[in-house]
Amino acid sequence: MGVQGECEPHHDVRVLSVRGLNVRYGRSVRALEGVDLEVGADSVLAVLGGNGAGKSTLLRAVSGTLGLHGGAVAGGEIRFRDERIDRLDPARIVRHGIVAVPEGRQVFARMTVEENLRAGGLGARSAEVRARARERVAELFPVLGERSGQRAGLLSGGEQQMLAIGRALMSGPELLLLDEPSLGLAPQMVGRIARIIGEIHAQGTAVVLVEQNATMALDVADTAVVLEVGRVALTGSAAELAASDDVQRLYLGGHAESAEQAEAEQAEALEHRRGRTLSRWVG
Repeated sequence: MGVQGECEPHHDVRVLSVRGLNVRYGRSVRALEGVDLEVGADSVLAVLGGNGAGKSTLLRAVSGTLGLHGGAVAGGEIRFRDERIDRLDPARIVRHGIVAVPEGRQVFARMTVEENLRAGGLGARSAEVRARARERVAELFPVLGERSGQRAGLLSGGEQQMLAIGRALMSGPELLLLDEPSLGLAPQMVGRIARIIGEIHAQGTAVVLVEQNATMALDVADTAVVLEVGRVALTGSAAELAASDDVQRLYLGGHAESAEQAEAEQAEALEHRRGRTLSRWVG
């Protein structure tokens, strides 16, 4: 899989810049190596790749939560609006304007919907920002207003995902990090989540979207990167990657006789690159 050039945002203002990022877990396991990417101030970047490619690790590095998972930045830098953030703790990164929605719809199950949203607003930079964010969440997710007094754990999977995103928006972030927001959802709900991401983008919030559902991700995104074994293997506009033979074959199911064949080809390609990478480390 060849690289088609730098992953440049469509807009001049860069909200996030990652340069030469290396991440390791423990003393020896390298999860990311030499990762470069840019995110425009009002763009959506899709991050694609198979299991173990380093997608979630990338979001953890940007959000400052690597340490909670036994990881650490071992090289390179991450800048948000040209300020280095890879040495900041998660709370300070939230105050800077970056909020992550982790995989698995991690809402506070025993708290009500309203209490979840209030918890998200604690990271807002001011009461004014929090008030504007509350109005925005109400417009994006009217169902949350209808369920405001209900315990979050009793919501459907799709409603929990909307609550997780709404809670993240309560702090008024400039950059939203989404990890597998469509995971485990019915196709109709996946389409609804995709439309919500598009609306969030249209309202001026930059998004980094990690997704196994490449079709949905590339429909929503402006630009995209493909990670393979912790390295950037392919970059470009979302349209360019959607038209790429490699992406069609490995992630969109094109030119394959079945989904099982596409998955097998993806696994074979990843194993090949993993073997080459391992030989460089130990050779």
